[in-house]
Amino acid sequence: MHEDIKAIQKKVEKESVFVQQLLSEVGKVIVGQRYLVERLLVGLLADGHILIEGVPGLAKTLSVKTLASAVQTKFQRIQFTPDLLPADLIGTMIYNPQNGDFTTKKGPIFANFILADEINRAPAKVQSALLEAMQEHQVTIGENTFKLEEPFLVLATQNPIEQEGTYPLPEAQIDRFMLKLKVEYPDKKEELEIMERFTKGENVEVNKIISPEDIMKAREVVSRIYIDDKVKEYILNIVFATRDPEAYELKIKDLIAYGASPRASIYLNLASKAHAFLKGRGYVTPEDIKSIGMDVLRHRIIVSYEAEAEEVSSENIVKMIFDQIEVP
Repeated sequence: MHEDIKAIQKKVEKESVFVQQLLSEVGKVIVGQRYLVERLLVGLLADGHILIEGVPGLAKTLSVKTLASAVQTKFQRIQFTPDLLPADLIGTMIYNPQNGDFTTKKGPIFANFILADEINRAPAKVQSALLEAMQEHQVTIGENTFKLEEPFLVLATQNPIEQEGTYPLPEAQIDRFMLKLKVEYPDKKEELEIMERFTKGENVEVNKIISPEDIMKAREVVSRIYIDDKVKEYILNIVFATRDPEAYELKIKDLIAYGASPRASIYLNLASKAHAFLKGRGYVTPEDIKSIGMDVLRHRIIVSYEAEAEEVSSENIVKMIFDQIEVP
């Protein structure tokens, strides 16, 4: 097994060369926000969609656009609005009166990077149009089903403070996001640099660093990264503690209405492998699970009315679980 890990390690070192190049290219435009940019790369490498939440002005949209600019892929920004229709997203059948046939007009979802800006401003019927694309990487228009080009990634943003005119996302859709990121304010030094950089009026050119083929090769290496049985057990214990906390001596059963789904176990495994890849390792450690765990779990635990009354969030519950579960 040690020889296998060494072989994987060599492959990781070879294929992860682009990571630092990509980070420095994105850093030409984005100041700080290392957490956000690294997590976007985790989603890209682990084939997982990402939901980004933060107050306006924290470079959520700009980060996604800049990352897309550094990859040789088709990028599409879709502004979600209350009057958006499913056909505006996936496309529709158009009648041609000259020959009496219907032709398919594909929508903006036929791209590699989809930026769903302010996703919670569109009603449920539009959200449901995204479900098939997010899960099966395909779109059905009329009687025809079209495969989406790989890599296909939905990167959605939402604003947590302005709730007027917004719709809560359906649980089935939230569960399809591998990660939910919470973007924080920059510190004073970073904000000074942001202020300096964006008041000069200079246009920064972002170079294309990697191709879709490079991404697919990197994904193949990520899938082969070694994860020990004890670490797998650690993942399962964390996820099962959200469903049956009493079995793990956690007195939080009344605070949880619904625990994490099996997608949590799958995504924790995949995201921790991608995180190890970013760090140049061919194996997963419990630290990878701890580092990525909050982003995988914060949107999968549905808190009870009792938790809301006591002002206990899903993040508080995830922290309690990580504190209690024994690290291998």
